[in-house]
Amino acid sequence: MPVTESILDLRNHLLIAMPSMGDPNFDHTVTLICQHDEYGAFGVTINRPLEMTVGELLSQLEIEVRDPHVSGQIALSGGPVQSEQGFVLHDGMRSWESTLRIEENLALTSSRDILADIANGFGPENFLLVLGCAGWSPGQLEHELKENAWLTCPAVASILFDTPYNQRWQGAARTIGVDVNLLGVEAGHG
Repeated sequence: MPVTESILDLRNHLLIAMPSMGDPNFDHTVTLICQHDEYGAFGVTINRPLEMTVGELLSQLEIEVRDPHVSGQIALSGGPVQSEQGFVLHDGMRSWESTLRIEENLALTSSRDILADIANGFGPENFLLVLGCAGWSPGQLEHELKENAWLTCPAVASILFDTPYNQRWQGAARTIGVDVNLLGVEAGHG
């Protein structure tokens, strides 16, 4: 009987770029995997701030921001794919027109209706507005894991929404007891 490799489901896990990561798109990044199946993987990077606020982005979409807390929040680069496409990573059980449920209390929405709710103070309690995403073809992410390009750990809400952007890379690794600053180029994956 032939042995078939099972699909590793990394949905709702964080990919922590190893210090030796050769791809500048992912150097020192933390990426949440939103979907992972036989068709490949899809996620958003959560620690690459843009020089643009949520208020500025919403203004470009002609959405008036009435919530001052939202206006000053920094938008993020979610990855090198579809860099003009906006995604909102958010907590809560609520869904909008185009919501992908990652787990019970975590989702990714790409429809305009969530942006209007956020601008008016009716959005999710915690959210990140990201432009672009990351994608892997079937087997590509598994290959990169075997090549020690990434550490993995379960997603933690405090890393996603509370930890300062510049501390998320080290903070995510610490959730599995790893100090990424001590890792060399030949280290393994979690």
